[in-house]
Amino acid sequence: MPANNAAPPLPAPPTARWGLGLALLAVLVLRLWHLFANGLPDYDSVRNWQLVQELAHGDGHSMFFTAGPGFNLVFALLACVTSDVRVFQVANALLGVAGLGLFARFVGQAVAASGRPWRNAEAAALVLLGGTGLLLTFSGRDFTAGAGGLVLAAGLLRSHFRRVQAGPLAGRQAALRQAAWWLAAGLCYSYKFLLVLPILGALEGWRADWPAWRGAVKWQVLGRLALPYMVLMAAGALLAGLPWYRWPATYVRLVLPDAPNPAGRQLVLSPDFFFYFRYLWAFESPLLLPGLAAGAWLGWRQWRARLPGPAGRPLPLLLYLGIWAGCWLAGMALLQKAPRGLTYAFLPLAALVVLSLRHLPGRWRGPGAAVLLAALALNGYRLWQHLYRYPPSHYPAVAAWLRAHGARRVASTVGLGLAPYLLKGEEFTSITNERQLGALRRQGYDYVVLDAYWQVAHVAQFDSLRRQPPLAAWPETRLTEPLLFLEHSEFTGLTYDQTLDWQREATQDSVQLRVYRLGPR
Repeated sequence: MPANNAAPPLPAPPTARWGLGLALLAVLVLRLWHLFANGLPDYDSVRNWQLVQELAHGDGHSMFFTAGPGFNLVFALLACVTSDVRVFQVANALLGVAGLGLFARFVGQAVAASGRPWRNAEAAALVLLGGTGLLLTFSGRDFTAGAGGLVLAAGLLRSHFRRVQAGPLAGRQAALRQAAWWLAAGLCYSYKFLLVLPILGALEGWRADWPAWRGAVKWQVLGRLALPYMVLMAAGALLAGLPWYRWPATYVRLVLPDAPNPAGRQLVLSPDFFFYFRYLWAFESPLLLPGLAAGAWLGWRQWRARLPGPAGRPLPLLLYLGIWAGCWLAGMALLQKAPRGLTYAFLPLAALVVLSLRHLPGRWRGPGAAVLLAALALNGYRLWQHLYRYPPSHYPAVAAWLRAHGARRVASTVGLGLAPYLLKGEEFTSITNERQLGALRRQGYDYVVLDAYWQVAHVAQFDSLRRQPPLAAWPETRLTEPLLFLEHSEFTGLTYDQTLDWQREATQDSVQLRVYRLGPR
């Protein structure tokens, strides 16, 4: 065991680089497999694609729409070059794999710093177990902030883990300042990094290394966290004419919405405390929850065995990741839930499994490896079951039909999946209630698409339209996918059971895209 005043983690040994690189390549292939045939999988992805194009064309009013202006601004630069939705999907997939690689490298560095070898097989196991998870594969194929946020989360974990180790005071303070930069970037990129603050507070309280905060350090940390808010709020006010407080006001809107959303949900708290545990067991690897328990227990034992030094006991990697993942699960259990809420806890959960298996006695390592291989096979099956088995999207066929019939202005019920396939001269809008159709007809809209996304979002406001015979109809079976419904449970406010009951009811419909004439013939 290294001394309490050991140096910060060293670079991972080169022996693990082959395993890491090959595993990352395999994950990237999975992320890109049939990517373009499926299109953008959800409303948020298409809306983000629209927002970054608005920013690229000089319309800054949507800068803070998602409460993560960094994501919008980064991809607005790409939107200055191209509007091809496929480019944005590939860029997001690459960011997700990069985040996975940075996290795996951080774990390898921490293991190497403890004096233990980090082997090719272990690096590959971590990348494959985390990278083939259903949640991260799904979010690595959409266009939301989750994939890119993994890069920032990995950087934050690496720098903050160095901060809670032993070593010279100056080194711990330098790591603290570096962690503040990563956290500031994360808060700028995605509002979900707000949920990191209580976890970091718990880790700081456990570590109790108060000397590292003395002097100017605490002001340097606060200054780094405040800098993106000051710069971007000023930019929004000066360049887009937005109120200077628009960004923090968006946080208030998220926590205290002033009205129910189209699905009728207004509260941000949820009593469905076991949502994530049931999701992890039914849709992800069954090793993740036992790995959390085993890793936290092993980490506790390691921490207790360490002698306290002048700066207290440094946190071992297992305990650090266990606190991170455990606090994340506990905190998210109180809020409205969707699987994407676990995005920044998923890789620590996978790492706890792999690191716990390292502690098996010699005679149990063979069975442990077999269990891990079986878990990877199960991951592959679940990817096929929930992502890859669906036929190519029929949204392009709907767009082609509308174009052939002279459509110029088209409405859609809730969903935006049709938007990327329309030409620039074709106007498109989304509605949340069929009572809006009268106004759209007077505005000259030609057609309305009854998109079954209304079922996914639980916006049941189209009964009259559903009873009419359509001009044309197509199946879009991925709109009946259970994961897609669960991803919208945060929006709908439904519990885990209610969401899957509603999803099973939606599967009874044989077609999901119906076209109706709206304007005069």
